Amino acid sequence: MTTARHLVVFTGSGISAESGIKTFRASDGLWEDHPVEEVATPQGWQRDPQRVLTFYDQRREQIRSAQPNAAHRALASLEQAGFKVTVITQNIDDLHERAGSSDVIHLHGEILNARSSADERMRYPLVKGGIALGDLCDKGSQLRPDVVWFGEAVPLFEEACELASQADFLLVVGTSLAVMPAASLLSYIDYDTPCALVDPDADALSPPGVLAINATAGEGVPVLVERWKREGALTLP
Repeated sequence: MTTARHLVVFTGSGISAESGIKTFRASDGLWEDHPVEEVATPQGWQRDPQRVLTFYDQRREQIRSAQPNAAHRALASLEQAGFKVTVITQNIDDLHERAGSSDVIHLHGEILNARSSADERMRYPLVKGGIALGDLCDKGSQLRPDVVWFGEAVPLFEEACELASQADFLLVVGTSLAVMPAASLLSYIDYDTPCALVDPDADALSPPGVLAINATAGEGVPVLVERWKREGALTLP
């Protein structure tokens, strides 16, 4: 009997959308009716920091009022059942953590943190409220959202690639695999590591060798997790 028990999960906006969090709509270049270049780029921050802060304050309140869904809870339950579960997410919300997952890598940052605009290592949790102009880090620089904007480096990408290379099974949930460099994670797994994609459009999105599971995150992930808990190992359906 196989003992493969290290699951690496790569999640995108589709898993959070089922909790009511609006997603970035790449087709029209808008994010909640805002041009992406105005609210999610360093240039937008330089032009109008107040607009950017207001936008993320609104997003932050939306996320605080959202709740983890069945997919988040299923992944946390697998960890509680004794499996090693590492979540690598493109999402900036904390729904995985609130569901009970303890090992979560946020590739694109965490909206419930502020960070220095001069030193990205200086981060400050936002237990409540948001960020105002004039809120400064300990070095005297304006605080900004702890979010990786378009055109910025993804500082945790190398760590995520290393984790993917250690996986017994890679599960991709709710992402189009179109946002780079995160989408290239699949190229770092061993050639014989099983991989599945859970998404309503999985047939169209799945690369060769990736099992397509055409379902929403809330439908597909709990079914897989219950199977793995019954079998005591990570196996393809």
